[in-house]
Amino acid sequence: MNEELATLEENDTWDIVDRPTNAIIIRSRWVYSVKMKADGSLDQYKARLVAQGYKQEYGIDYEETFALVVKMTTVRMLLALASIRSWKLHQLDVKNALLHGDLQKVIYMNPPPGYKHSSPNQVCRLKKSLYGLKQAYRSWFEKF
Repeated sequence: MNEELATLEENDTWDIVDRPTNAIIIRSRWVYSVKMKADGSLDQYKARLVAQGYKQEYGIDYEETFALVVKMTTVRMLLALASIRSWKLHQLDVKNALLHGDLQKVIYMNPPPGYKHSSPNQVCRLKKSLYGLKQAYRSWFEKF
């Protein structure tokens, strides 16, 4: 959790502001998972902060959610071409990829459980997308 919070702060994901009147405040929660190695032994424990975006309303909190995706047949075709033509391949893994997308609309979220802030009347004004937001994939795709 501390590593995830440090990443969120490093990416300047939100500003802590006073709770606005008449604004919809979405909640957040922690999702935990256990990562295993190929041999079945423990690799790491992972915690991810997720916004509960099911409360978002189309036209108010977001406009567009569509983001392009690649079909596996396309990936296989490119790998086959690279093999036949002896092309060099490079892999790119973006850690916390969705956290890099800039938000177009103002979204307020309750501070994550366990996050220290100065007042209970304060909320997070999101500047970057979070997992769980309806527009997360779209905003990451636009940034990419």
